[in-house]
Amino acid sequence: MFNASFPEIRAVALRHIALGSVAFLPRDTRIRLERRMRGREEYRKLQDADWVLMSWGKSGRTWFRVMMSRFYQIHFDLPTEHMLEFDNYHRLDPRAPRVLFSHNNYMRDYLRQWDSLAHFRGKRVVLLVRDPRDVAVSQYFQWRYRMRPGKKALNDYPPHGAEVDIFEFVSDPACGIPRIVDYFNGWARAMPMMGDDLCTIRYEDMRADPGAALERAMRHVGTPGTEEEIASARDYAAYENMKKREATSEGMRASGQRVRPGDEGNPDSFKVRRGKIGGYRDYFTPDQTAAIDAMVEDRLDPVFGYGTP
Repeated sequence: MFNASFPEIRAVALRHIALGSVAFLPRDTRIRLERRMRGREEYRKLQDADWVLMSWGKSGRTWFRVMMSRFYQIHFDLPTEHMLEFDNYHRLDPRAPRVLFSHNNYMRDYLRQWDSLAHFRGKRVVLLVRDPRDVAVSQYFQWRYRMRPGKKALNDYPPHGAEVDIFEFVSDPACGIPRIVDYFNGWARAMPMMGDDLCTIRYEDMRADPGAALERAMRHVGTPGTEEEIASARDYAAYENMKKREATSEGMRASGQRVRPGDEGNPDSFKVRRGKIGGYRDYFTPDQTAAIDAMVEDRLDPVFGYGTP
């Protein structure tokens, strides 16, 4: 299955050409330019999208995406090689939706709307959330073992090769819990504007009953399925099945690549790592855990239910 559309290929090619032509500019200027170019392309997709899957990184999006891709493959009788990538399923069957996967970090730069989510008004949005403490710890291992040097620079993470311990990382306002809390609070403020167009799904609830989470999301975006379709997608994307497929490089491809560990001998380098709820406590002293808990309890909007553990 030819997975990328011509507009996507063209946008990536033009971005590389443009960035190559300004290689003489200061690094920070080139990073700002690339973020805006990525944001422009994402904003173009937003206009065409039937709905949006929104999340912060390491909030269960890959798991949900595999489950959702399998659901649409069954529901619309589509090939099974590739995961859903914006409009690739829609090009095979116009009944299948065009889905934008977004963290909203690049679009904010392009639109110069750092504190507004108004550009999502009128779009159906499924917002995946997870306890910011577990997110930050998972992001640390992503940064340390899987993230490419260019991606670290592009998204303002500590530079490649930096010696940063896990407590320092999760406490950093630029990449840790404070930044994640700000992101969540922005969506909490936008809830009245979004109204019924916003469906929030917590990772913790998805772990407890993944089928119910998938059924709720698919009903919200207008493609409800049968009990059999939901169950089949749920079982395909079960946590142990995901771990096995990553270890053996089997399963659906994403962006032309299979989901693979950074180091097959290091379980912390796997994209599907532990998924443990409250697992952040395993990495910190009691004093550090208390400080981390305060970052969430003192600042995060209670609407998400992440207060005192």
